Amino acid sequence: MPRQHDLPEDIDSLKRLVREQQALLLSRDLEIEQLKLQLARLRRMQFGRSSEQLDAQIAQLELTLEDLEASEAALPLPAAATPRIERVKPVRRPLPEHLPREEQVHRPACGCPQCGGELKILGEDVSEVLEYVPSRFKVIRHVRPKLACASCQTIVQVPAPTRPIARGLAGPGLLAHVLVAKYADHLPLYRQSEIYAREGVDLDRSTLADWVGGASALLDPLVEAVGRHVLAAAKLHADDTPVPVLCPGRGTTKTGRLWTYVRDDRPAGSAEPPAVLFRYSPDRKGQRPRQHLSDFRGVLQADGYAGFDRLYGESIQEAACWAHVRRKFYDLHVAQASPLAEAALARIGELYAIEAEIRGRPPDERAAVRQARAGPLLTALHGWMHEALGSISKKSELAVAIRYALSRWVALTRYRDDGRLEIDNNAAERALRACALGRKNWLFAGADAGGERAAAIYTLLGTAKLNGLDPEGYLRNVLERIAEHPINRIDDLLPWNVALPPVTEQRLAA
Repeated sequence: MPRQHDLPEDIDSLKRLVREQQALLLSRDLEIEQLKLQLARLRRMQFGRSSEQLDAQIAQLELTLEDLEASEAALPLPAAATPRIERVKPVRRPLPEHLPREEQVHRPACGCPQCGGELKILGEDVSEVLEYVPSRFKVIRHVRPKLACASCQTIVQVPAPTRPIARGLAGPGLLAHVLVAKYADHLPLYRQSEIYAREGVDLDRSTLADWVGGASALLDPLVEAVGRHVLAAAKLHADDTPVPVLCPGRGTTKTGRLWTYVRDDRPAGSAEPPAVLFRYSPDRKGQRPRQHLSDFRGVLQADGYAGFDRLYGESIQEAACWAHVRRKFYDLHVAQASPLAEAALARIGELYAIEAEIRGRPPDERAAVRQARAGPLLTALHGWMHEALGSISKKSELAVAIRYALSRWVALTRYRDDGRLEIDNNAAERALRACALGRKNWLFAGADAGGERAAAIYTLLGTAKLNGLDPEGYLRNVLERIAEHPINRIDDLLPWNVALPPVTEQRLAA
């Protein structure tokens, strides 16, 4: 600011100086406004982070090993004649003697299958499977007596029960627990190994990684079945989130992407089962969602990400998200106590109040109510935004928020006339929430293959939860059956086709 004795004497120069100072003040006000807004956003996103860099690096390396070993375990077994380099595996230790034993004897259902004569015991084969139930390990002894016919000497023995992973020590309950701990509870395998060691059970990280890879390969057909169900919907919710992934061999991280596509028509009174499909990609190029949704036809409800734009056309219609619009005004209200932002929030709140009243009703009822009550509110809000835009600086954050809404107005108001649609995209955001919580504390994956495997397991866990099932109980049930289940009947294992007791009963039974 110029000092008083430096002010010009002539009127024109003084006016010019005033205009310059006004422009400078306006520029500073805008900068302050933007900084306050950024600060408000950061405070909302704030999450405690460790400052111990060495521990973080160790965790990243451990995670890389997990993903590499799991990827190897997921590969098909080579033919017998195919030469291969043998990987040094940990020596299999006998299962701890202190663990309780549960014996299951597998006897033939009747007499000699050849002549019907009486069977006598010759001996037995015994194999042990390490199983896990909440809070304790146990060893299940599968005893298969060998019986001989007293008349014709035919030897009879029940076939060995199948295991989820051929020749593996892990029972389906333990496999389910390891998967849920890693992907739902965000416990890396090396930490799980440390926890199990405290219980007197030595399970190397590499062994756990083999189990994760083998189980994920076994579950892949089921994941694809969920995907077919999701993409057959008439309406989907879509969103994505960044995930840190370690670059193999470089020790640095890159930003991959986790995408979610949610089918959930329960708010519109539908009895169709909900489901969620996760996909991983190493980047956020627009071609990724185009690949994921190549078989989808219907309405896509998403945010304003430009990568979705090329999807919209004759086969896919856009429905925008009012929650994203509201969030922009909310940030401004918190940062600046803006009366205009507060007024916008109040108007949007009226739209949400209508949605709360009609949730769960059939689509035709929802559309009728929206047209009668939300329609006039939307028209009034549209006019109010145009009027407000003419009274504020075009460079202000408030103007940016208003232009964001107006530029998407057709997509934002599509829900008014289509009772199948929702007012926002919160279904997709809820699906990503669990993944985002783990991402804040841990490196998401040690390689792209680990990201793809995580997306597959997230698909099953998320879909189980949407259908009211305990994810661990569901995976346990599936892993008990899937090894021998006909591939052409894989849909029988989808969460809505699996009968499980309530969560509390599942845990008591386990």
